[in-house]
Amino acid sequence: MFEVCANGVESCLAAQEGGADRVELCAAIPEGGTTPSYGEIKVARRVLTTTRLHVIVRPRGGDFLYSDLEVERMAADIAVCRELGVDGVVFGCLNADGTIDMDRNRYLLEQARGMSVTLHRAFDRALHPEQALEDVIALGFDRILTSGQQPKAVQGIDLLARLHRQAAGRIILMAGSGVTEKNIREIHEKTGLREFHFSARESCQSGMRYVNPNLYMGRPGANEASLDYTTARRVAATISQLLG
Repeated sequence: MFEVCANGVESCLAAQEGGADRVELCAAIPEGGTTPSYGEIKVARRVLTTTRLHVIVRPRGGDFLYSDLEVERMAADIAVCRELGVDGVVFGCLNADGTIDMDRNRYLLEQARGMSVTLHRAFDRALHPEQALEDVIALGFDRILTSGQQPKAVQGIDLLARLHRQAAGRIILMAGSGVTEKNIREIHEKTGLREFHFSARESCQSGMRYVNPNLYMGRPGANEASLDYTTARRVAATISQLLG
């Protein structure tokens, strides 16, 4: 199963063309992904005809310790996803001590009943991954997106393999972060995992002919003259490493 982390409708279309089974639609990829807009979700739902649509529900970047008001917004976003016909949602809440927040996750799971539900890489900030795995299974999530608590999944192979053995078919583990056509086969062979999450993006030059050199819309020094999009070519190339 191949899931593409899509940063917009254009990337969703490329993922579908390249043969992805599913996309996770996100905004603010440099922050680790936040909830996309209503319009982004609505148009993505319209254009995705053969690829399933999952949407991240994350109100901000940073940690995964959420206030009651933040959880209220997350529940509202899940309701919007349901209204728009989204196939699944992706979220995760932690306690301050790094344990899985059973109460908040359970509440959000109730709001998402009937949809596929993934616990995202909040798992990679859990204090005890083996206990966190048991807690997530007990809550009833369908899958966990994880890099094996390392910056890149290829670096977390040992933990991914241990967690896969521990899960023993009770939940799906999906490897993500830095998964490419160059390492997906190695990750699969060394962990036994069968679901993979990757972006397959390439940089495209902006069409702007004039850019004010004294002004940045975001972080000073960032390259705002290029845009990163998923390409069908890279999606297909990554998938072909396991199916080709």
